[in-house]
Amino acid sequence: MSYFDSSYIAKFYLDEPESAAVRHLAESLGQVRCAVIGQVEVAAVFHRKLREGAFDTGTFREVIAQFDDDCGQGLWTWLPLTTALAAMTVAAFARLPRPVFLRSADAVHLSCAHEHGFPEIYTNDRHMSAAARYFRLKPLTVASR
Repeated sequence: MSYFDSSYIAKFYLDEPESAAVRHLAESLGQVRCAVIGQVEVAAVFHRKLREGAFDTGTFREVIAQFDDDCGQGLWTWLPLTTALAAMTVAAFARLPRPVFLRSADAVHLSCAHEHGFPEIYTNDRHMSAAARYFRLKPLTVASR
């Protein structure tokens, strides 16, 4: 069982560098966990691809349908966003050193992974990777595996 941030889940559906390796990893794990905000973030990535012209309408609908089906089949397990997790994330920002750049949703992912006992998190995001140590997490990529 592993934790993927939303960029890794989106990469599962896209043809990008490392996408094949991400698909292989996710399928070999059988079940991947992510904070529920990731479900929304992945849908937003697909919509951005539609908006930018990388997806036509038919492809967009197919990718969204496949994502929805995979969610229903349990490939992705969505961990809840609770008020306790929000408070933990706020407290994490209060402890972060001044130069650490971290977006709010990325902090939620890091807090969620830590709260659920994951020692590591799969992400390609350089800011999240740099901040992971403040959440006692090791950032991983498929290349670092």
